[in-house]
Amino acid sequence: MDKLETHVASLDAEHELAMPGPGDLFPEPDTAPSARRMVLNMGPQHPSTHGVLRVLLELDGETILRARPEIGYLHTGIEKECEVKKWQQVTPLTDRVDYLANLINNLCYALAVEKLLQLEVPEMAQWMRVMLSELTRLNSHLVWLGTHALDMGAMSMFFYCFREREDILKIFEMFSGQRMMTSYIRVGGLALEPPRGWQKVVSDFINGFDSKVDEYEELLNANPIWMQRTKGVGIVPLETLIDLGVTGPILRAAGLKIDERKDNPYSGYEKFDFEVPTYTGNDVYARFLVRMDEMRQSTRIVKQALAGMPAGAWIAKAPGIILPDREQMKTQMEALIYHFKIVTEGFPVPAGEVFQVVESPRGQLGYYIVSNGSSKPHRLFMRTPSFANLQSIPAMLEGRLLADSIASMGSIDLVLGDVDR
Repeated sequence: MDKLETHVASLDAEHELAMPGPGDLFPEPDTAPSARRMVLNMGPQHPSTHGVLRVLLELDGETILRARPEIGYLHTGIEKECEVKKWQQVTPLTDRVDYLANLINNLCYALAVEKLLQLEVPEMAQWMRVMLSELTRLNSHLVWLGTHALDMGAMSMFFYCFREREDILKIFEMFSGQRMMTSYIRVGGLALEPPRGWQKVVSDFINGFDSKVDEYEELLNANPIWMQRTKGVGIVPLETLIDLGVTGPILRAAGLKIDERKDNPYSGYEKFDFEVPTYTGNDVYARFLVRMDEMRQSTRIVKQALAGMPAGAWIAKAPGIILPDREQMKTQMEALIYHFKIVTEGFPVPAGEVFQVVESPRGQLGYYIVSNGSSKPHRLFMRTPSFANLQSIPAMLEGRLLADSIASMGSIDLVLGDVDR
């Protein structure tokens, strides 16, 4: 028995998984370290990292010599979880990847599956998807602006942004019954018929939103602390951003006009008139300006969707794939059978693979899906923008002052659920 316990103990010691310490991430330099040099843990509980992100900083006085982000504290295993769910059961999981852009994740997944099915979505559903996606973009940017300004001491901005965000969440609740995890965009169209009176509610909100964006910009541009802490801070060369795979507002703030809604239109975006804002400042302030202009452009798109919303069906007609109408189930045996089979067995998707990309508030979001012809995805991989954008942290922080680290990291607009999957 003693030999067995000794053997087990030796195996435990051999396979022990230890948390990497400063010595593992930052090996000792060849020369003797300065007396001013120290290693600082920022996170994973630090509120300004906006999630459970650990950043290990090596400092020489107030200067950051090296910065290493450590992820994995929010790992959910969502990608593998999707592979044991039926196709229709995956949608609620996509809500929880980027919880501030849940409808855009719904849309990316739905478009990918619809390509495999060669399923055509009604025009009304396509326009509604665009409108809801842009409201989602507004919701995400408002949370970013409010929390980013709060990190730098502008507390009032947090309350202003969340005032407008509350109106958007009420719109989502009106459509789906849920404020955040709506699962409203489904394969084939929408989960439910748009509610009665939705046009007035959306119109009342969006017609007054432009003035709110102007108010935000005027308040912050008149704040000398905001200007001093954002201008010339967090600059990364454009070539480095491209090499790291960074997309979204960070790249557009460096002067590169890339936006999937324009470059590879989806869900009817080619029918909408809008601009892709770019700046060349390539600093925290330029990223702020890009997102302000993006909110104005999203407002413009929502207004066009309201004015030109086509009539017609809100979901495709595809027996065996789309759940039948509940009223039909009461009188038609075929509808009842289809409902039972889809819910219990799912629906098969033709074998093949697809990669669908959309523009999320943080950059390019892609879903790579492989089907083997069964009722469940064989492989599902998410190319999330936060994961790629996170790699810019060392380039933004190293060689800069510790005091600028919060402003720089905040300008990335990380969502850790979008990183740890």
